[in-house]
Amino acid sequence: MRLQDKVALITGAGSGIGRETAVLFAAEGAKVVCVDLNDAAGQETVALVQANGGEAIFVHANVALAADCEGMIAAAEQAYGQLHILFNNAGISHADDDNAMTTSEEVWDLTMQINVKGVFLGCKYGIPALRRAGGGSIINTASFVAHLGAATPQLAYTTSKGAVLAMSRELAAIHAREGIRVNALCPGPLRTELLMKYLNTEAKKQRRLVHIPMGRFGEAKEIAYAALYLASDESSFVTGTEFLVDGGITAAYVTPE
Repeated sequence: MRLQDKVALITGAGSGIGRETAVLFAAEGAKVVCVDLNDAAGQETVALVQANGGEAIFVHANVALAADCEGMIAAAEQAYGQLHILFNNAGISHADDDNAMTTSEEVWDLTMQINVKGVFLGCKYGIPALRRAGGGSIINTASFVAHLGAATPQLAYTTSKGAVLAMSRELAAIHAREGIRVNALCPGPLRTELLMKYLNTEAKKQRRLVHIPMGRFGEAKEIAYAALYLASDESSFVTGTEFLVDGGITAAYVTPE
């Protein structure tokens, strides 16, 4: 198994990419710390892991709060002794996120607190734990929109994901000699609740699909497999990357035949 004897902490584990990754990491031998603000969803992910014969615990945390992030790392080490993999995956895309003129300060601040500060705090408290374990892998969820910009305005979200890219590059450079790898995982448009709540008609879906060379939305499990590669020793010479898993959308805009 690719993560045998590893301990992984995943934020935003209650749904979408986080849930699929928790189940997959556990199936590959990892002990998984499932972190979420939604207790019921997080516990449900733990139950799924355990139903498949894996090992996991749930930890409640708001990643925008330093005390919660410090606590989730402490809980991981208390439960399993060490931490080897940190997947800073939690994030939001606010329904009222729009262009610079119409996006409120409140929406901007909330998005930055969760999507950027949450990654910073995860690394702030997680890196010392990875050091104690002798090294490890940090995966930060960014997005393809950090490369392209979004045609449908979502300025706070796009900006936050650009910040995650920049943060990941610098952390990778700083900690490479310590055996700590840091990579930004950049999903394309996915068939998850986060996106589908906006693309809530077939016409809206088709307008987005026209730009994806593969002609379909990605699935959360496909991103989980990318995270598995970055978490495993198979990617031992990979750090500081912008790992795009996007169906080709950043390679070219295409028009339908």
